[in-house]
Amino acid sequence: MLSITPDPAVIEDRIDFFGNPISYFTIQEQHRELTVSVSHRVEVWSVPQLAPLSTPAWETVRDRLRFDRSHDWLDAYQYAFDSRYVVADPRYATYAAPGFTPGQSIVEAALDLTRRIYSEFIYDPRATNLATPVAEVFEKRRGVCQDFAHLMLACLRSLGLAARYVSGYLSTQPPPGKPRLVGADATHAWVSVFCGEAGWIDFDPTNNQIPGDRYVLLAWGRDYEDVSPLKGVILGGGQHTVRVSVDVRPEEVKSQTQTQSQL
Repeated sequence: MLSITPDPAVIEDRIDFFGNPISYFTIQEQHRELTVSVSHRVEVWSVPQLAPLSTPAWETVRDRLRFDRSHDWLDAYQYAFDSRYVVADPRYATYAAPGFTPGQSIVEAALDLTRRIYSEFIYDPRATNLATPVAEVFEKRRGVCQDFAHLMLACLRSLGLAARYVSGYLSTQPPPGKPRLVGADATHAWVSVFCGEAGWIDFDPTNNQIPGDRYVLLAWGRDYEDVSPLKGVILGGGQHTVRVSVDVRPEEVKSQTQTQSQL
């Protein structure tokens, strides 16, 4: 459910180039505050256990991307090229190379890169901003989930592989005995790698894991610019302040036994 205050003069829903649903709106009256609230009820499910060694070698996927023009491969190939925030560079290919040895399965290689970014880079919200280039993140070894996702994309694309930026939410778990903090959750970012016949498989370098049922997918694209949750143009003077709050709340699901006992 989408709620906008003040009421927009025009609002339209459509699907963007990457297949994400988006809403476009305009407000033509003067206003001092704009509030956009969105609520969704989503269903998530656990990812089946992977058999990484059963997935194809990373070079096999890379080479086939170059010439296979069937639908799935051609769609994936667009994510092998540079984008605004992710530009291939030999330095990134060299950094990723230890895990991408000849014949290594693409999932095992991607897992190695995920682990290395997690262990060798420090999560530091003060080190970067939305416009910080990958090169600076690579040099400082600091950043946030967006930066680590961009870096992993740069490494994979520098090797000739197809990978996309995924934006969504991660449900946080409070310490034992502590209540959940409403609004404590934030937009999260991770990476999805095209693994040939195995399809798209997600990796989270910020938390060193393959996303599971605590992850809520919002949208995907080439980098952050394609999937910003809210963007637009504001006409007017003065200063502007943006406040953002996100809350991910799991529903309580009654077991079948409990349901039957109530009937």
